[in-house]
Amino acid sequence: MNARTKVMYLNPVGTSAYDDVFADMARKFKCPDTEVHIASLNPNSVAPEMNNLEYRAYESLIVADTVRAARQAALGGFDAMAIGCFYDPALLDAREISGDTAIVGPCQASITAALNVANNFSIIIGRTKWEDQMKQTVHEYGYGQKLASFEAVGLRVEEFHKNLKETRKQLELAAARAVEESKAESIILGCTLEVGFYAELQEFLRARFSANVPVIDCSIAALKAAESAAWQKRIGWTNSRVWGMEPPPEDELERFEIFRGDYEFGNLIKVPAD
Repeated sequence: MNARTKVMYLNPVGTSAYDDVFADMARKFKCPDTEVHIASLNPNSVAPEMNNLEYRAYESLIVADTVRAARQAALGGFDAMAIGCFYDPALLDAREISGDTAIVGPCQASITAALNVANNFSIIIGRTKWEDQMKQTVHEYGYGQKLASFEAVGLRVEEFHKNLKETRKQLELAAARAVEESKAESIILGCTLEVGFYAELQEFLRARFSANVPVIDCSIAALKAAESAAWQKRIGWTNSRVWGMEPPPEDELERFEIFRGDYEFGNLIKVPAD
């Protein structure tokens, strides 16, 4: 990239507990000319101890702040913003208000990445609870026929990085089951906190099946999708603003006093361009 790309990676909860994990990911996988800002939501408006969106009720409570974050990303000159949860919460709502800033979600980005290198995919999730909502999202995106299976490993979001050895074991069992029983040609890690496991899991599957089975890390996929959207912006492919993508009128937003002042993030980590 000749010009600097500016990307926000939004940790869509009120705690900054995972920000360092995402910052490490960004340092390792971003393009050299990309500047990444890891941001978490304002703990004054989102419950500061809420560290997951496993329940629809939890997700509903971060929609307004996610929309405000997208608006702020646009005002801040970001090329793209990734919403760091595999549910892709408030994705369409945020896109509507984000100006020329592209908004991407890990689920949609991961499926796109997987289908670039395979005919189908299985998604490894933490708990069976997640399957219903994620399946609905996959079908809404139009990829229902490409979904081989969901495989649950019995872990909550905050547990993926507590016992790394056990997490690796459960991911290996789930991935092998998906390939053997559901004939999955690729694996998607269906939680942004499954970050950091894809490479070892891919090598495990290569040894197990004597062939490559791509493993898509959804956090990395979202970051790379955001960078790709920045490329598109440079050649004029920005957010549509007609029909379903028509944004609210600015005079109406002002009259309703919906966006009063800048949105204040709870935490910010800047990963500079190289």
